[in-house]
Amino acid sequence: MQSKATTVQQYLAELPAVRRLAVESVRAVILKNLDPLFEEGMQYGMIGYYVPHRVYPSGYHCDPKQPLPFACLASQKNYMSIYLGCIYGPSENERWFRKAWAQTGKRLDIGKSCVRFRKLEDLALNVIGEAIRRVPAREFIQNYESVIKATLHRRPAGDVDTKRAKGKKTKGTAKTAKQKQRK
Repeated sequence: MQSKATTVQQYLAELPAVRRLAVESVRAVILKNLDPLFEEGMQYGMIGYYVPHRVYPSGYHCDPKQPLPFACLASQKNYMSIYLGCIYGPSENERWFRKAWAQTGKRLDIGKSCVRFRKLEDLALNVIGEAIRRVPAREFIQNYESVIKATLHRRPAGDVDTKRAKGKKTKGTAKTAKQKQRK
């Protein structure tokens, strides 16, 4: 459920009191552990923590106008979630995260890159804080670039995502043989 809020304060004000308290608590942990090169703002209808263009001018490969996302915090329809891009990349980051979380005895409800929670007590805030702290912005950029480079290297030359990553327009590029013959 994406918010149309344009500021973090506006986003928080829209939340019901219980969710606001939970999101503000997670936000405080993130801000306490966040490398100063990252910035906080609204991104994709959520509270985002990202590498700003002044630090990484290329931006996010999926949409270079967007700064490079690092983490996001959101109140969804049925749960809240924290998206932790910092635990992906080198496999030891995710292994460390899962092991540290397991040691807390709390159940980990994790998706592709998000940890879902219904109440603040579901979270291992110390593990989230450490995950954020362990990956400074410059290291995150290096990890990101190595993943993008490896991904582009493996894809076929005409792949749509490859063109998007290189900043080329992708709409209307896939034409059938018959369409090409008509021209």
